[in-house]
Amino acid sequence: MATIKPFKAVRPTPALSQQVASRPYDVLNSTEAKEEAKGNPYSFLHVTKSEIDLPDTIDIHSASVYEKAKENLQQFIANGTLLQEEKPCYYIYRLIMNGRSQTGLVCVSSVQDYFDDVIKKHEFTRPEKEKDRIDHMQTIKAQTGNVFLAYRDVAEVNSIIDNWQENEAPVYDFTAEDGIQHAIWIVNEEATVTTITDLFGSKVPCTYIADGHHRAASAAKVSKALPDSDAAKYFLTTIFPASQLAILDYNRVVKDLNDHTPEELIAALQDDFMITSSPEAVKPAHLHEFGMYLNNQWFILTARKGTWTEDPIGVLDVTILSNNILDKLLGIKDQRTDKRIDFVGGIRGLKELEKRVDSGEMKVAFSLHPVTLEQLFDISDSGNVMPPKSTWFEPKLRDGLLTHLL
Repeated sequence: MATIKPFKAVRPTPALSQQVASRPYDVLNSTEAKEEAKGNPYSFLHVTKSEIDLPDTIDIHSASVYEKAKENLQQFIANGTLLQEEKPCYYIYRLIMNGRSQTGLVCVSSVQDYFDDVIKKHEFTRPEKEKDRIDHMQTIKAQTGNVFLAYRDVAEVNSIIDNWQENEAPVYDFTAEDGIQHAIWIVNEEATVTTITDLFGSKVPCTYIADGHHRAASAAKVSKALPDSDAAKYFLTTIFPASQLAILDYNRVVKDLNDHTPEELIAALQDDFMITSSPEAVKPAHLHEFGMYLNNQWFILTARKGTWTEDPIGVLDVTILSNNILDKLLGIKDQRTDKRIDFVGGIRGLKELEKRVDSGEMKVAFSLHPVTLEQLFDISDSGNVMPPKSTWFEPKLRDGLLTHLL
């Protein structure tokens, strides 16, 4: 069963909550982060992307970047931008995007549950991304990145969260510049806290990592590096019931065609796909359909019957793409480590794929139909893993609103 705990969050003073709250560190590059934090000394990007406060020539993985993050976090606490809760609490986090609401419970989850597979995974991680978060956590002695977990609904938990929202006022409630509304309630009544803990311990057999495999893996490794820290035995999570979640597409761009010309690649693809050109950008309408952007032209690729298997992994579009295009034709054997491939979340839109290819940075882009949440659960339950970056969840939790000190 799932082991969760309340914690003493470090969080913004209410008047500064909107200025502190920042988009997650891993959806922005350094240039974008610098622009987003421009003119805002309170932005939590000064902690999560602290290279924005150093010369542009800095190696973003150098020790000086992590030391700057530590300095900035300590300064935020010292000057009152951030305060720490007096007693351990749970927190309710509601996000509203385009009229659609989703609400989760913010807590700390057991690292031992991660090791014991009570917290289930569906992706391998990339070593260089793990190292970045490990170095960040160990230097600043805090977990700033929230791991997004899902679980199958428990009616009693849903009722507690719904009632708390109806009867209590949120400590934060604002709409960010991207139009997404963020509201947080503090659950500080001891009886309610105990009930929530007990419900997870008795009625939630497991949780599933929806977003944040690298943050979770890094937290697990940091816990081993800090054996004397009780706080490090837990990591920052927000847990959402499955009924409230939806998965977006997660698309791919590739730097070269593995010595194929565009014409040769199209010819080779016809063994496994039916191909038609499209006058507009292709957002796949159903499973086993893909978009491909190559040489300023969009194509619809429809997988031919018999080119996939019906097992939980083989039937996934990310697997079909991986096996029949990325590996077979483009020579990308390991998407976790191959520098020739990059991943573009669906929230950025198809224009981002066109931009990456038209700029010359990439040669080809592929758009995919999203994985379903039930597919994610089934694969995680089976002990299998998806190809990396198979799922994209939106809206994203903001960094800086709730931080867990180690």
